Amino acid sequence: MSDELSFAAESTLPSRAQRARWKLLIVDDEVEVHQVTELALADFRFAGRGLEFLHAYSAAEARRILGETPDIAVVLLDVVMESEHAGLEVVEYIRNVLGNRFLRLVLRTGQPGQAPELEMITNYDINDYKYKTELTRERLFSTVYTSLSVYRDLMALEASRKGLEKVIEASAHIFELHSVEAFTQGVLEQLTALLFLDRDAVIAHADGLAAADDHERYTIVAATGSFSGLVGARACASLPTTVVERIRAALSSSEDLFGEDYYVGVQSIPRPLVFYVTADVPISLTDRRAISLFHRNVALAHQNLTRIAASNPAI
Repeated sequence: MSDELSFAAESTLPSRAQRARWKLLIVDDEVEVHQVTELALADFRFAGRGLEFLHAYSAAEARRILGETPDIAVVLLDVVMESEHAGLEVVEYIRNVLGNRFLRLVLRTGQPGQAPELEMITNYDINDYKYKTELTRERLFSTVYTSLSVYRDLMALEASRKGLEKVIEASAHIFELHSVEAFTQGVLEQLTALLFLDRDAVIAHADGLAAADDHERYTIVAATGSFSGLVGARACASLPTTVVERIRAALSSSEDLFGEDYYVGVQSIPRPLVFYVTADVPISLTDRRAISLFHRNVALAHQNLTRIAASNPAI
């Protein structure tokens, strides 16, 4: 392993605790509702992650926050605020203006009979409907837990679909200059999506040039999650110390390396290539087997793409 791939001085990436919270928006014109809801869910955890609370006290404020924050997972939405149908206007904005079909909408009303439940769910694409009086701490926990479970699965499927699109596009344009890079990015996104891993992943490989001391230099060629802004950067200068240590260990052994919550996969043909992914929960034995199998298949595809590109230098 190259000494060139040494320790980064300090990581500028946000900590897992800072970036791994589910965003929940509370929309209600009563301050007490916000306070009680946040207090009831203060210790809530789903898939190892807590909640980040966002607050809106009117439909207009809710629309502004929703427009500025595309990754909100759940909205607890009051029906009656500045008008009798203010909540439904927010629903209309989310589904039809923003086109967001993934966000989970839980309509809450303090006035039974104000909005018929079946009509609301069928006509407004609402995911759940609750009366405020029935939302005990336990039921609120259950409602948010179920909503996040569905949201996570939908987002994973969407990420998987986008990853597949990139792979298909790369295959269709295999003779284009950047087909290998596009394929690699698509494979990475597909891997993290299918296994519900935290969307932080990076691929580094030898760029084919030797440094002055004959050690290899590693460059990031594809990335997702908090690493996504590092494409094209030198790995040694950009990655946290712990990540560099894991990559070094895998390259030294030339074998796949699993930790409790991370994986490093190594390919040595036709040139060194390293896959690094992290998970926000422990990686199970079943997942490890799936990752290893997926990585072997990707290695074969990558070799074929690289050989084709090498045999067509004029492209």
